[in-house]
Amino acid sequence: MARHASSGQGGGSNLRTALILLSIAAVFFLGVIVNRWLFGA
Repeated sequence: MARHASSGQGGGSNLRTALILLSIAAVFFLGVIVNRWLFGA
């Protein structure tokens, strides 16, 4: 996260990258939860 903090340049692409990373993290998290729920119980 040590990139240039210029929010004026490329703000939309930054937001899209953040959304993509968030969705990947959410899918991974849900996968782990479902995995434990199905095979752990």
